[in-house]
Amino acid sequence: MMNIKRVISTIEKDYIKENLKKGERVDGRGLWEYRKVDISHDLINSAEGSAEVKLGETDIITGIKYDVGEPFPDLPDEGVCTIMAELLPLASPLFERGPPDEQSIELARVVDRGIRHADCIQTKKLCIKENEAVYIIFVDMYVMNYAGNLIDAGGISALTALISSRIPEGEMKDG
Repeated sequence: MMNIKRVISTIEKDYIKENLKKGERVDGRGLWEYRKVDISHDLINSAEGSAEVKLGETDIITGIKYDVGEPFPDLPDEGVCTIMAELLPLASPLFERGPPDEQSIELARVVDRGIRHADCIQTKKLCIKENEAVYIIFVDMYVMNYAGNLIDAGGISALTALISSRIPEGEMKDG
């Protein structure tokens, strides 16, 4: 899935092979042992929802913001959800500054697809006025530390942030 490019030295390859023969991973876990998962939510006061997920050493922070906008013409009574992922250079020397790269786009797409296909968001409930106004949910994921399992950590972080989010109160006025 994720094609994070990294050169592995011959010494590292030999070390990995030796650990596999012993039934261990490089980090000391057994082959079937899960990474530790820590989940926190409601961390960002300026967001409508937020979460931080640490899966092993991988750390992702996700924030949710709502806005009001026009629905898509083919879905006049449904809200919109858009997911973005940013692989910060401080997370790994493998990540660079600049516009979203292929890995960022792929992470966002896979998490988006998982949320959509699981029907996690009831988009019809995000409709304010058919053909005119809907809520748009912005899910922004930031990779703070990279040590593998980005898709799992990203999915857990996005779902936790969505579950903890609240639509801001407001009223619609004509004219």
